[in-house]
Amino acid sequence: MTEDILINITPFETRVAITANGIAQELHIERSIQRGHVGNLYLGRVARVLPGMQSAFVDIGQERAAFIHVSDLRQNRLGRAGTEAIAPTPIEKLLFEGQSLLVQVIKDPLGTKGARLSTHISIAGRMLVYLPHEPHIGVSQRIGSEDERNALRDRLQALRPTDETGGFIVRTQAEGATDEELAADIAYLRILWAEIQARIKRQPAPSTVYTDLTLAQRVLRDMASPDTCSISVDSRAVTQELIDWAGRYTPSIVDRIHHYGGNRPLFDTANVDEEIARALSRRVELKSGGYLIIDQTEALTTVDVNTGGYVGGRNFDDTIFKTNLEAAVAIARQLRLRNLGGIIILDFIDMDDEGHKASVLDELNKALSRDRTRMTVSGFSQLGLVEMTRKRTRDSLAHQLCEPCPTCASRGSVRTPRTLCYEILREILREARQFNPKEFRIVAAQAVIDLFLEEESQHMAMLGDFVGKPISLQVEAAYAQEHYDIVLL
Repeated sequence: MTEDILINITPFETRVAITANGIAQELHIERSIQRGHVGNLYLGRVARVLPGMQSAFVDIGQERAAFIHVSDLRQNRLGRAGTEAIAPTPIEKLLFEGQSLLVQVIKDPLGTKGARLSTHISIAGRMLVYLPHEPHIGVSQRIGSEDERNALRDRLQALRPTDETGGFIVRTQAEGATDEELAADIAYLRILWAEIQARIKRQPAPSTVYTDLTLAQRVLRDMASPDTCSISVDSRAVTQELIDWAGRYTPSIVDRIHHYGGNRPLFDTANVDEEIARALSRRVELKSGGYLIIDQTEALTTVDVNTGGYVGGRNFDDTIFKTNLEAAVAIARQLRLRNLGGIIILDFIDMDDEGHKASVLDELNKALSRDRTRMTVSGFSQLGLVEMTRKRTRDSLAHQLCEPCPTCASRGSVRTPRTLCYEILREILREARQFNPKEFRIVAAQAVIDLFLEEESQHMAMLGDFVGKPISLQVEAAYAQEHYDIVLL
């Protein structure tokens, strides 16, 4: 399937959409005031060591202290001879408060949690990942051929400078690369590491010593592939910057980068903004008339498949099967588009035919294979659910673009006007036992006041007689339904 990349540039944010057949499949957003930190290197200062959790908090100059676990310290990966350590060394023997530490962010801050750190430093190039502290050479397992992996390892070993003490990981982009391209990547990464070391010597802790590439540059490095037909950018200046950058590091895609100067906004050409709006909704309509319900919680994400109005099959089993097949493709697309990660539970419509289950699972795996993010998928459980995980490295689309509802406090529902009426009456009774005002005044939303004036008027009058005080009503248009005040006059 061929893909196009659309890059929308504004002074406040960069948005990238990857489309296939004119339909958005993946979306990335980077705002200038909240750029992601994954891949950045910091000279941090250890703020607190927690032996009980075998972890530490490290000040890297951000609002919240970052977090590092003992397993993410390179001293516990390599022994003195460069072999795996037999047993992890306790963190309190490796770190102390006030210690300067070179760290790399491996996971952005999520919610109330600070960034996750590691001292296993790695710097990504176009075809290689440089490991300055580890001597070995590895090859990506996504390069399917064992012979190709061995050949790449041997070629890199021959190209590696004799004075090089660091190691490399060969990325999938290196398949078919020439020795000149690999050598150029090695030279670039060595120069970059030398610049980082110079900054470490002259900068105090905490400070930033290396910032990862911009989103637009990362797109060229990581997402552009032989299947990419075109890369459209709606900023002339950024287009030239990307052409210059690609000319140095990814020359094979230079001729695919072009400036978009059409009258319509770039994202409108593929209805991307409409897709974003749909991706923020719980309900996803399927072409057949079925639909998905996607609920994202703190612990996991659930996807429920429903037939809806689809009755196109020859029989009920056939209808269910076709709906599930269509849902499998839609689910894979929604996971990419919404960037959903962690534990994901898929509740397909129950099927009795084992062949149908196998076909749906095959269709799901086929659709998921286009996703660049690592994931695992189990088969159907005894309850008919498919459990899967998708690696989470950044906030989901909903967390990036939305915030908790101030009216319902993220519950997804609000108390009914009648429930609020009774709550207000109980509160007045409670206040009457403690205070002796001349009058109670209820200030609330229109729906609550209307109910007091109509169906609940008798109960309010009975309470007024009981406490011996008049109760008046006042509508406050600015109040949400659950918001009210009881004023003592």
